[in-house]
Amino acid sequence: MKLSAENLTCVRGGRTVFENVSFELADGEALLLTGPNGAGKSSLLRLIAGLVEPAAGNLRLTGHDSDLSIGQASHFIGHANALKGAMSVQENLDFWARFLGGAEGSQSLEPFALEAHATIPAALLSAGQSRRLALLRLTAVPRRLWLLDEPTVGLDTASLATLVGLMERHLADGGLIIAASHVDVGIAFKHRLELAGRRAAS
Repeated sequence: MKLSAENLTCVRGGRTVFENVSFELADGEALLLTGPNGAGKSSLLRLIAGLVEPAAGNLRLTGHDSDLSIGQASHFIGHANALKGAMSVQENLDFWARFLGGAEGSQSLEPFALEAHATIPAALLSAGQSRRLALLRLTAVPRRLWLLDEPTVGLDTASLATLVGLMERHLADGGLIIAASHVDVGIAFKHRLELAGRRAAS
């Protein structure tokens, strides 16, 4: 599978967030997005996920099920954890698995050590626990492309090691990862793209 972007431009609220962004990502490769706040890292991830329309440019995903859009072939973990506070930890994970087309009853809380919190309402979780629950979507349903926005925020050392292990296995299996982060994520990125406001700096 290969993801190609050519001269992407993003305009939001009448403001050009970035323009002329190009990159290419193939099986087993990871791309790190860097740049100051407001440079467009989150907007680029949302654009790839199909949540924002590009004002110009082309985005293509080849070598996958042609019936799926890029967003449908992706896991997007944004700043918001997208949890229902009134639902339990297990119910939240089960909901996302059903929504994403996963198998019923196959969702485990074990990868991020949340088993003891299975019946607790998500509203009672700490920030770190909430982030771990959101990241469990990566294990609940397979997707070839992972789009991760500041994935390490709120994670303790053990949880960060778990995430790094998941990312390394995903790449070893031929998956693709695009991550935006201000800190060292802990994996080797083959590609880096710095966004610096209106234009992308290579």
